[in-house]
Amino acid sequence: MSNIRKGDRVIVTTGRDKGKKGEVLKMLPDEGRALVQGVNMVKRHQRQTQTQAGGIVSKESSIHISNLAHVDPKSGGATRIGFKTLGDGRKVRVAKKSGEVIDV
Repeated sequence: MSNIRKGDRVIVTTGRDKGKKGEVLKMLPDEGRALVQGVNMVKRHQRQTQTQAGGIVSKESSIHISNLAHVDPKSGGATRIGFKTLGDGRKVRVAKKSGEVIDV
């Protein structure tokens, strides 16, 4: 299981889009991949439908989660994730660099 979840802010650590930041739109846990907004863009030929115009459309393609890291809420850089139990008994994800709580 991955520490990355839908809605997290992540940064790309390797590859063509290295350094780009975005929000996770969708997780594909069976393949170990994620769809990140504005990252790994590909062009696809789209047939015209009643609601959508045809032509060449740019859309996100999935990226392997080993190439992603969480964005530290304080510094904006890449950070690893740890877990901490709060006083009220909730288990939350914590950024290792700054100690900031990631779960809201």
